[in-house]
Amino acid sequence: MTTTLSRAVDRVDARLIPFLRRAAIPTLRVSLGLVFVWFGALKLADESPVADLVAHTVYWVDPDLFVKALGVFEVFVGVMLLFGWALRLTLALFTLQMIGTFLTFLILPDVTFRGGNPLLLTVEGEFVVKNLVLISAALVVGTTVRRRGARRRS
Repeated sequence: MTTTLSRAVDRVDARLIPFLRRAAIPTLRVSLGLVFVWFGALKLADESPVADLVAHTVYWVDPDLFVKALGVFEVFVGVMLLFGWALRLTLALFTLQMIGTFLTFLILPDVTFRGGNPLLLTVEGEFVVKNLVLISAALVVGTTVRRRGARRRS
């Protein structure tokens, strides 16, 4: 019985895994693009729940100007990801924006950590920490940059 089940699983894997290999990275890239477009659009529409957090983190810049500029930047990066355009540049811009989000831990530790304890995150702290997943996704998408260029040259 175990052998029969094992063979059935192997047959499913034989069909599923090649599909996942083809679909996973483009889906990841498009997902990142959608997230960036969505978050940027919320900033542009003055509907972002993190506008105040952003404004207080980059307190030395006019908040209305900075939050809108960040929204434009995020929409731009998101569109570039959606269409897979200039991925090296796009992922570099993505990385800069992600690094910027971690400034909140340095500039606003009282907002990101409960009671000053770096192990106890606030909602804002959790919002920033989840960016580690987005960064990891961008790293995976980045592994395809060379392959795509190599295919075009053939």
